[in-house]
Amino acid sequence: MAFPRGPLAAVILASFLVTAVARISHYDSLLGMPGEEGRDAFRHFLNRGEKTKDSEPQQEGTRWALLIAGSAGYGNYRHQADVCHAYQLLRRNGVSEQHIVVMMVDDIAHNEDNPHPGTIINRPDGPDVYHGVPKDYTGRHVTVGNFIAALLGNTSAINGGSGKVIASGPNDHVFVYYTDHGGPGILGMPEPPFLMADEVVGALERKHAAKGFKELVFYLEACESGSIFQGLLPPNIHIYATTAANAEESSWGTYCPGMNPPPPIEYETCLGDLYSVAWMEDSDVNDLTHETLRQQYRLVKDRTSNHGTYDAGSHVMLFGEKALGSDPVADFLGDASLAPEADANSGDANNGDGTGMTPWIPFSISVLLGTGKGRKTGLLSAGQRLFAAGEKVGVVGQRDAEVLHLWHKYKNAPEDSPRKQAALSALNQAFSHRRHVDQSVRAMVAAAVGEGRADAMLKGKQAEGKALVDDWVCLREMVRAYEASCGRITQYGMKHMRAFANLCNAAVPVGAVATAAQEVCPAAANAVPLGLLIAAGGRFSV
Repeated sequence: MAFPRGPLAAVILASFLVTAVARISHYDSLLGMPGEEGRDAFRHFLNRGEKTKDSEPQQEGTRWALLIAGSAGYGNYRHQADVCHAYQLLRRNGVSEQHIVVMMVDDIAHNEDNPHPGTIINRPDGPDVYHGVPKDYTGRHVTVGNFIAALLGNTSAINGGSGKVIASGPNDHVFVYYTDHGGPGILGMPEPPFLMADEVVGALERKHAAKGFKELVFYLEACESGSIFQGLLPPNIHIYATTAANAEESSWGTYCPGMNPPPPIEYETCLGDLYSVAWMEDSDVNDLTHETLRQQYRLVKDRTSNHGTYDAGSHVMLFGEKALGSDPVADFLGDASLAPEADANSGDANNGDGTGMTPWIPFSISVLLGTGKGRKTGLLSAGQRLFAAGEKVGVVGQRDAEVLHLWHKYKNAPEDSPRKQAALSALNQAFSHRRHVDQSVRAMVAAAVGEGRADAMLKGKQAEGKALVDDWVCLREMVRAYEASCGRITQYGMKHMRAFANLCNAAVPVGAVATAAQEVCPAAANAVPLGLLIAAGGRFSV
């Protein structure tokens, strides 16, 4: 069915976006109080149950960091923007470039849709964060194999790229940041295969067994990201992990077109992700030698949850060895006071982005914590003014951010132009693919177990705190059985991974699922064509 044109198209798309796009409330009165009283109240909020250290933290060994954006395409601009921002933050805090591994497709900065070629920003009125970022693994070299090899420090298993790995030892602190689409038990990659939860935790356990770190922090931005660690990550291997969402919900893009604060008018895509900009903007303003991991977790949890209401936000989750929360954030993200003077001609000059601009400091937070004193803040950006004024901040679910981008691309293109027709075609394909995946998965499940048990398979959950699935090999086989007849799922279809897991947990034979998939997707025409796979954000395979 062709996507309707004219006023009808606008009505349909507007209706969709009303349901897809939410706005989170501004910081509540606690975050709006000026003066010492406000600062004391906010510090009390951060320090609940906190045992502070009497002396300055002594960081042993070396800091290492692995940063990865697992998506591709301009509609996923925000993921690479997040990673570039994280790189600049680490460099500004003195972490050596030789100890930072960056993985991203690198198809955003010079994309034809980028209104400012060669630059990437991560917040409204923000500086360029792309300049100086190393191209360790780009394009087809951003893979599951290279991610795991880099994490483990296994140079012999690397395929392409710079060959740089996390060659850390038993006294070192390691930081891992992963931002992308996800689903129950799975994280995206630009090309198949995608990364499964058992692979992530298995690699972390191997790194620990090899004495590859003293302590490791993992920050994860993705939908259903809690499912990556839930029931899998041991509590006693010196790993502290937080996720943007629990095991059952979406994470959120922010700084999106039509929202508040919006990106510059020429940008037709989201600039960042809510959880990610929360921890990075907090790190931009605070003295990380005096802020603990637990304090940062609480602040990020509050901002990402819409201040505990969760009406347009997600549940930031904590896994692993929670006692590490008393460690200073600086042990992992660096200490700005120890950073060497940057070469004025390099990408690390001033704020690390080559622009000479000072880092952006959220006005409301800098006032509360007293960290703005003595620092250059310059004129308030649009984002700062909105935070300071208590305006709402808009967000959109990760899976709908691509559609939001396509809609604004279509809306802003000249009438009857090739650009407008291309955007309309991509929208049509995206909605058709979503309909195909949703309908075929449900029909397959019903054919395999009967209509009466279908809802339980589609929506059922494991016991609280338990891993998504008991048999990860079975889960892979279930997905392949579906894909063999119905086409690859892509990043949107990852949301149905729970249904495949529930089939495994219920001991439904893989053969029964394969037969059911053949029944509901009998025609080769149902397979997703390559052009639609690209528009939908990459192919799926486990």
